[in-house]
Parts: sequence; structure tokens; C-alpha cells
Amino acid sequence: MRVRWGADRWRFYRLVGREIARTARAASARLTAPPDLLARVRVTGLVIAPHDLRTADATFADDIYAGLFVFAGRSLAVSGGSPFDYTPPSPEWADALYGFGWLRHLRAADTALARANARAFVADFMAGRGEPALARRTPVAARRLISFLSQSPLVLEGADHAFYQAFLKALARAAQQLERDLRRGVPPQWRLNATVALCFAGLCCEGIQPILRRATRILARELDRQILPDGGHRSRDPRFAMELLLDLLPLRQSYLSRSVEPPEALLRAIDRMLPLLRLLRHADASLSHFNGMGATAADHLATLLVYDGALAQPMMHAPHSGYERLEGGRIVVVADVGAAPPLPYSLNAGAGCLAFEMSSGPQRIVINCGLPASGPELRRLARTTAAHSTACVADASSCRFLGSGGWWGERVAARWLTGRLGPVVLRGPGAVKAERRDEGASIVLAARHDGYARDLGIVHERRWQLSGADGRLDGRDAFLRQTTGQTTGKATGKAAAKGRPRTQDVAIRFHLHPAIAVRAEADGLELSSPLGEVWIFRAEGAEMRIEESVYFAGLTGAQRTDQIVLHLAVHDDAQVGWSFERRASAPGRDRTVAAARPGGAAPA
Repeated sequence: MRVRWGADRWRFYRLVGREIARTARAASARLTAPPDLLARVRVTGLVIAPHDLRTADATFADDIYAGLFVFAGRSLAVSGGSPFDYTPPSPEWADALYGFGWLRHLRAADTALARANARAFVADFMAGRGEPALARRTPVAARRLISFLSQSPLVLEGADHAFYQAFLKALARAAQQLERDLRRGVPPQWRLNATVALCFAGLCCEGIQPILRRATRILARELDRQILPDGGHRSRDPRFAMELLLDLLPLRQSYLSRSVEPPEALLRAIDRMLPLLRLLRHADASLSHFNGMGATAADHLATLLVYDGALAQPMMHAPHSGYERLEGGRIVVVADVGAAPPLPYSLNAGAGCLAFEMSSGPQRIVINCGLPASGPELRRLARTTAAHSTACVADASSCRFLGSGGWWGERVAARWLTGRLGPVVLRGPGAVKAERRDEGASIVLAARHDGYARDLGIVHERRWQLSGADGRLDGRDAFLRQTTGQTTGKATGKAAAKGRPRTQDVAIRFHLHPAIAVRAEADGLELSSPLGEVWIFRAEGAEMRIEESVYFAGLTGAQRTDQIVLHLAVHDDAQVGWSFERRASAPGRDRTVAAARPGGAAPA
């Protein structure tokens, strides 16, 4: 989104100044720092190979034999050549290739050909003329080091002495790079990635034990800083938390295998993080699509939850992470009631405050669009408020993302910042309040955010009431006009400041899962699921329409779907009531999608 004058622009200038200062400090550190801890040591052997919890698919080896590499929704056919000789089709594809996590699929094939292929690809990479810039990025280098260690039995079986020594040197170079990255300063999530990889290296390799003590201290410090008391990560990104846990659990076991006491911070982090994943999980074994979560690797999630106990109950309330879970009967509602994460952690954060997802049994009904595996433009769209099941005011997002800037100098600075930090959140909802209570057989959750208060003078409030026994979810969205004295910022926008608030168009969106068929009926909209359930959606106080949407987080890529949109114009305070009610499916009912499409109004 374009940076504007005012508080956002000065925040942008401060960010530019801070990043310039950080760059200068890093350059100075390179000139004045003492010798690297690993500069004069070398890996002399491997002691253990950590277990890789990520499940493997032996059929992936067949694609590799055919010269086809499919990562992050993109594919590349190398026709018998090396994938490292081709231009990556996307940065995310390159991250997966150079991270070498795909070696586990070759290990699962458990054939001499798979072992020879794995060794050949590793040799091609090690023999390359310098590592590409994408391969040197801290999280990619960290993933590659962990992958090399985990899959060392596959790569080294049958290898000659020369290859073995070259492999050990590659491990040492990776550890040295990550140790230098930590000393020079990298973003916090990268710092955590690098520290985990260095702990693995210190435990698995002979000759670089000095790094283990320092890496363990940094790991404890970063986990205490980044893992919140309720188990969420400061980025509020479920995908990052899941991937981190897939490394932390084998790391804990590696400490025990070497008879080294794991740091208390590691044990505490694991114990806190597992219950939060259950909070975000639906019965179809996928996580809710908030703040960077795309398609869920259900087998990875199931593996993690085994460590939490098969009968463990999900937590319902995560106030530090900003998520709430309502559960009654077969119905599960997961809501985002948190503020935007701090800027350094907001690379994948979405503008979905007060968005929610709803499922009934194993069927998802209301969803958010989710983050696609690759494509910068699609990922930008997926982070907007319009891609979430919440209210969008004046076709704007409740968060402002680092974008193109205004005049020429700002555009140059914005491109430079985006190249270093990514499209982070420049400003988002700050004052987000939520409370929940039980009302008899119902659970009530109410929340509000000020993401539109500064620019448009509107505060959004949402209330959910789940009656699981009745199969009903009632909701209410309220839009409150703020005067100058009521807002949390210095001003409410030009219109409110003058006392003449402009009418703002509001769209309340409910994105539907692609499996849900929707059609208009006399008393509302009928939603039919493949499992035979029929739901009726009703609303009052707004014009109701069925419009097209896209589900970015499908396992097979983006899928077309529908969304229910409630349109209204807000001048003074306004509110809209809506409900989802389950009813028995009538035998032989036609569940095809009705002809109502974008622009076609349904009864309100």
C-alpha cells in the first residue's frame, strides 16, 4: 500500500534511518570484530544424525529420476541436467531447492539409485562456483545444514573418502556462515533459524564443539524472547511455529542422545507451543489460515500432536498470541483477535483482525483465503483485509504494508527497505480488545480493533455467540464513528476532524470453502456441504450478495470458490446482524451452486 504523509510517513522515515544505522553497524562489525569462533576449527567427523520428523514420500524420487523438481507450487524440468544450473522459477522454489529438505524423499525410496542421486546432487552443489545469493540467505543456509546432518546416512553411504572430506568441509562452511550471520545481526526469526542449526551442528559434529555452548545460550535467549507465554510465536504465524517445532523436538532428542542437558528454555517452549497448535486446528487436520498460514501438511501436524498426547485437549484462549477458539458440539470457530505483530516479525502477517474460520465436524465452512506457496503479487493480495472473513472499510486494509512510497526518493528507499526486510507491516491495529464469557449453553466472544480509526474514523466491533447444541453461530458487526477526542491517535482523519464524517462503504466478507455449495433462498442463503449438512445464512442491516473468491491455500494450488458479502454504507454508528444455522438436509436436495454470482443480489 502506498505510504502517505503523516504518522505513516514519519514512521517510514524512522525505519529507513534505523535500517541505515543497522547496516553501518554490521559493516563496522565486519571490520572490527575479533576472529570468528569457528575460523580455526574444522569438522573432523559426524557423531549422530538427528531424526527428521517431516514425513517423506518415496514417489517424489520418481519425479527426480525424471528430472522434475516441484517446490512451492512451481516446477522445473531439468532434462537430465542439474537443477543448480537453471534459473529458479520463484524465490520460494529456490529456498526449497537450496534448503535440501527434499533429500528425505530420496531416503524414503531406500534404493541404491536414490542414494547415488542424493550424493550426485550434493556433489553438484558443493562443486558449484560459489553459492548463489539465494542459497546464502540465513534461513536457507540453516535449513541446508540441518538437512545435510539429518540425511547424512543417505548421502554418505557408499561414498569415497574424498567425498566424505568435502562433505565435512561443506558442513563447516555452513556453520561458519551462520555464526558470522549471528555476530553481524539478522532479523529475529532468521536468528532463531541459525541458532537451531548451530546447536544441531555442535551436537552432531566432531571438532566444532565450542560453538555448542554459545549456540545453546543464544537459543535459550531467543526462545524466551520470541515464544510468548501462551505458546505462540511473536510473528503470530502458525506455519513458522509448526516448522520451528519440527526442528525443536529432534533438537531436544539430540541433546539427550549426546548426554547433554537441554536448556530449560527449549523444554518450556515445546511444552507451550504444542497446545497452541491444537487451538488453531480444525477437525480436518488443518490449521486456521491466519498471518502467513497456507496449506497445512496434515501429516506433519499429526506427527507434532502425537508429542502432545493423543487425548490432549486444545486450549481455548491465547491472549498473548491473539487467538480464540469457540467449540460446541461439532462446531469449531477460531478467531483472530490480536494486534499486528512487531514490525521485524510481520513479514507474512495479514490484515485480518477480527477474521474467523468455522468448521462443522471435518468440513470447513467459513475460511480465510490463506497464503499461497509462491508469487509476490498473490501473496500481497492474500494478506489484505479483503482476503479474510472480516469487515473491510472503504476497500482498504486494516494494516498498512511497506510499499512503493510516494515521490521518487521514497520509492527508491521503499524498494531498498523491502529488499532488506520484505513487505512488512508498517502500521496495523494497535488497540485490540477481546473478552469472552459463557451465557448458559452459549459461548460469547466480543472484540474490537482501531485499524480504521486514524484514517477513516471508524472502530470495528464484532461479536460471536456459539450455541453448539442448537447448531447455530450468531454474529454482529458494529461500526462506531469516533470523534477527535475518542480516537487513540492524534487525529481521526480529515473528515472526522472537521466534524463532518464521510459516508464509508463497508463490505463484510465470509469466504466459503470450495467444497461448500451456496444458493439463494427466500429466507437467506443455503450452504450445502459434501457431508450432507445444510446451513442457512441470514443477515439484516445490509445488502447480501454471493461473489467470487479464491482459496489460495488448497493442497493443489489456488481454487475458485465463493464468498458471501454484506454491503452497507456507514455514515453514523451502524451494525449488522448475521447467523449461520444448521438444519437437516432434505433428501434429494439439489446442492449445485445457484446462478447468483458477482453483483447478483440475494434477499437480505
